[in-house]
Amino acid sequence: MKKVALLFGIFCLTIGATNAQTFRGLDKTPMDMAYYPDDYAHDRKFAPAKIGNDKAMVRIIYNRPAKNGREIFGKLVPYDKVWRAGANEAPEIKFYQDVTIGGKKIPAGSYALLTIPTEKDWTIIISSDVDQWGAYSYNPALDVARVTVPVQKAETPLENFSIQFAKKDAKTTTMYMGWDTTVVAVPISL
Repeated sequence: MKKVALLFGIFCLTIGATNAQTFRGLDKTPMDMAYYPDDYAHDRKFAPAKIGNDKAMVRIIYNRPAKNGREIFGKLVPYDKVWRAGANEAPEIKFYQDVTIGGKKIPAGSYALLTIPTEKDWTIIISSDVDQWGAYSYNPALDVARVTVPVQKAETPLENFSIQFAKKDAKTTTMYMGWDTTVVAVPISL
């Protein structure tokens, strides 16, 4: 009887192990999200009086690669080539309202955010081709807008690629993208 119980126990463990869910390891480039206004989704749920009837202007979902002692711009991220502004999938930028970037009108909707970095400036590309891995399938015919912004030097190097929004006034924000000692500022307005 003990042998039968032992064999039954081993059988149950074997069946359970074959049906167990396995997970792949964590991605080295964590995903992040930024809103303007900052914390919009949180405040909408937990502090609605703080936002009133205001709608969000923009949200971006992107991956944050790390410097890890590497030379970034001009080496890891080549100059004069389309770059996905982060790692893995091209960032998805969602405009909740029609906006203007560098004089270019962009209808509300979701887009891919790509860039072409150079030493002195970056071309910011808003593409209708969302859900693309990197910029490998980049098609300029799907560009909604292109804007060129100057490069600024960061006071302190950024270990991870980062995107943040800063309020300028009630209808204008600036999207900052930075990594290592490079920062660009992209004005966005209603």
